[in-house]
This record gives sequence, structure tokens and C-alpha cells, in this order.
Amino acid sequence: MSSIFPYPSSNDPGDFPVFIGGDLSLPNLIDAYRHGYFPWYEPGTTIEWWSPDPRMVLFPEKVHVSHSMRTVFNRGHFHLTKNQAFEQVITHCACIKRRGQRGTWIGRDIIEAYTELHRIGIVHSYETWHEGRLVGGYYGVWLGKVFFGESMFSLEANASKFALISACREWVSSGAVKLIDCQMSTAHLRSLGAEEIDRKTFIELLRKWVG
Repeated sequence: MSSIFPYPSSNDPGDFPVFIGGDLSLPNLIDAYRHGYFPWYEPGTTIEWWSPDPRMVLFPEKVHVSHSMRTVFNRGHFHLTKNQAFEQVITHCACIKRRGQRGTWIGRDIIEAYTELHRIGIVHSYETWHEGRLVGGYYGVWLGKVFFGESMFSLEANASKFALISACREWVSSGAVKLIDCQMSTAHLRSLGAEEIDRKTFIELLRKWVG
């Protein structure tokens, strides 16, 4: 079966979209992630497909758990669920205000496409609850042993960190996920143990763990 998206080459840009156009059909999305691309564009504009170089990643066993987060876990402040409130998670991710951003890339077309991927078991969510209320969450595409993190949100301090760290602990224990794609570098992700690797190394890991 031929690929819609070839693996990126050394000549492809690392800080601009590699491809422009196409659609968010399920075959397109699955093939894009499998080969190291993700859609990132403003709602209502032409779809842009990105493959950053360097790439921000997190190896689950390297997740950093601060003293304050250990306290959060020890006190049992939050409760975690999986795939119980995906549509709420992605909607919150689309609506949450983020420092330095005027809007969101999670438009109606993104929500519809990823909801369909969730229905067929490719997109997964981790939800953080406090006293019966959804206060944080994290969702992404899961292929092979790679989890391609898409977005997270918090309505309470540490709620999204709780979801991500809980997922990492589960994956380290089970071996189900070896690599989390974080896409772009942020201070928040670095504080959790994420690191940058070059795109060549990232693609080699995809070949190994996604196939």
C-alpha cells in the first residue's frame, strides 16, 4: 500500500509547513502521523502539515515529577479516567485561553476528525477529575508504541500535569508507549522532562515503534 505522506527528507523545512492542502480524512491523518507530520493551521484556512526539526519528545521513563506533584499524588487530590470524556477534553482544549496565543488551531473540522479517530480507537484521552468535575485532560493519537500528544488543558493547577504523569507511569509499567511526541518546544514541557531531538532521530524512532 502506497503512502500518502513520504517520510520527510533533510531538505524539508523544519520551521515551516512541509505540505499545504489536502483534507482531514482518516487515511490522511493516520498516514501523516505514521510518517512524522501533524496538521497545524488556523481554522478556516488551508490545512498545513508540519514536521518540525528539532522535535520535542518525552520518553515516559524520563518524566519529571516535582516535589509539589508528588504531594498532589500522595494526597489523592485528583482522580484519573481514560476515554470517558473525550469530547469534553477536546472542547476544553479548543476553548482554553493560552498565554501568547490569540486563538486556537482546534477548529470544528479538527474536532470532528479527531472525534472520529477516537471512535475507532486511534485517538485517546486521559481525564483529571476533582470532586466529580472535569478539571484537566490530555489527548493524542496512539499508533504502535508512540503517543502523539495533541493538546492538554487545566481548570485547576496541576490538573493537566496529573493526567500526563499518570499516563507516563502507566506506559512505563506496561511498556505500551515508548515515546511521546510533544511536537513543539515549550517551557512547560521541558519542566516535565521533555527534550528536543533532531528529525532524523525522530523518524528512526517512528520506524522502530510505529512501523
